[in-house]
Amino acid sequence: MSKAIAVVEDDESIREMLRYYFQSVGYAVRAYESGEALFAGEEGLGLPALYILDIMLPGMDGLEILRRLREGRDTADVPVIMLTARSAEMDRVAGLENGADDYVVKPFGIMELQARVKAVLRRTERRGDRVLTWGDVELDPAAREVHKAGKPVELTYKEYSLLRLLLEHTNLVVTRETILQVVWGTDISVESRTVDMHIRTLRKKLGDAGRYICTIRKVGYKLADDEEAGDE
Repeated sequence: MSKAIAVVEDDESIREMLRYYFQSVGYAVRAYESGEALFAGEEGLGLPALYILDIMLPGMDGLEILRRLREGRDTADVPVIMLTARSAEMDRVAGLENGADDYVVKPFGIMELQARVKAVLRRTERRGDRVLTWGDVELDPAAREVHKAGKPVELTYKEYSLLRLLLEHTNLVVTRETILQVVWGTDISVESRTVDMHIRTLRKKLGDAGRYICTIRKVGYKLADDEEAGDE
């Protein structure tokens, strides 16, 4: 796996602190002051293991960078940690909904950020690139594509991550807490009903296969061989 981290931070002192620290613990750090510099500088380079993006940036902000990364075929599954202001709750929610893996609130301790980086990379490394199948549903992590009966299924980033998690645990109950941690990141304030909403949407998009995403009341969800329960 790549040992490079790409950092976008317009505050030079923070940018250089991140560069110095992560280089000292064995990472190659590619640091940029803006989104425009990131996309220009990364062209032709190998993918980093992780992106660290400040939200408040001149020109292209961190949320727009995140959207572009998630739309890119090569960068769609590269983990992203957002750096956010303490008062910017809506920015944190928007980042997580658009595919950020975690966020760290400024001002932050460098050891906290390193712990978050390690946790996100561990989750990423545990998830292999083998094609996952269930009935006529097929999920290809390498291409980040989902097909049902050979036809593409258009999923949002969170719906895709949720389906992948269920496919990796077929016939096992996945708790809401696990779903929130893996799909939405660690230590976040996302309501349980957000999971339920994404499950309902995913069921609809999978058509007849969606009914096999079973609700295990007061616990979580299970992708089962036989329909056990419907929506709540």
